[in-house]
Amino acid sequence: MTKWIKRAGVVSLVTMLGACGTSPTGRNQLLLFPEEQMAQMGQQAFTSMKEELKVSSKRVANSYVECVARSITVHVPQDVFTGQWEVVVFDDEQVNAFALPGGKIGVYTGLLNVAKNQHQLAAVIGHEIGHVIAHHGNERMSIGTASNLTTQVVGQVLAANEVAYSGPIMAAIGLGAQVGVQLPYSRSHESEADLIGLTLMAQAGFNPQESVALWHNMDAASEGNRPPEMLSTHPAPDTRIQNLQANMAEANALYQQAPRRPDCK
Repeated sequence: MTKWIKRAGVVSLVTMLGACGTSPTGRNQLLLFPEEQMAQMGQQAFTSMKEELKVSSKRVANSYVECVARSITVHVPQDVFTGQWEVVVFDDEQVNAFALPGGKIGVYTGLLNVAKNQHQLAAVIGHEIGHVIAHHGNERMSIGTASNLTTQVVGQVLAANEVAYSGPIMAAIGLGAQVGVQLPYSRSHESEADLIGLTLMAQAGFNPQESVALWHNMDAASEGNRPPEMLSTHPAPDTRIQNLQANMAEANALYQQAPRRPDCK
């Protein structure tokens, strides 16, 4: 038995070492799961959310969000997703949005009260798509598997077609984490997605300077309700603004070279 356990441990270690990857910003990643599985999970989660949450019927809001999203998704690398992204506006006051593997984007109507114009909305959507481009969902699942679960358990979850509100899928789409190993990674993911989103919005012809204005708005909207950065999966707005400004010169150059300027209303 002891020999079997040692052998299994060696196999697991070799598997994990062979599953290392590099993020778009050059950070080392552990990616244990095939992207086909991650896309399946994203599609399942999105289907569940559409069944359980109210989808907005406001034509203007839907066309506006769709316009911004479409302007950005054309700049997503083909190896990330090749089909047409599905965009849904959820009638909910939370200030949030998300993107999932498998080409799914959700925007809550509450966000439209804080993202004051198309450029600010593009910053949020670009950020969320940045999580998908950088395989953050896969990385979250992989870290969870390495530290808390077994590959067999996760395989059983996938095989059982668990949907949006199961623990592993919640973690994969960023809806839940714990203080300790996972939170620093989550903050790292958020900062990385900010920079990928900044590039995407600039390439799409949205003014990257508005990403800074967005986070000033976010800060004002969350005053008194935001947890300390140490216990949050998200960097504080001041930290995000500093990181965005540090990369603004390159983003502005991309913006000036963008072939078109969207006019989403």
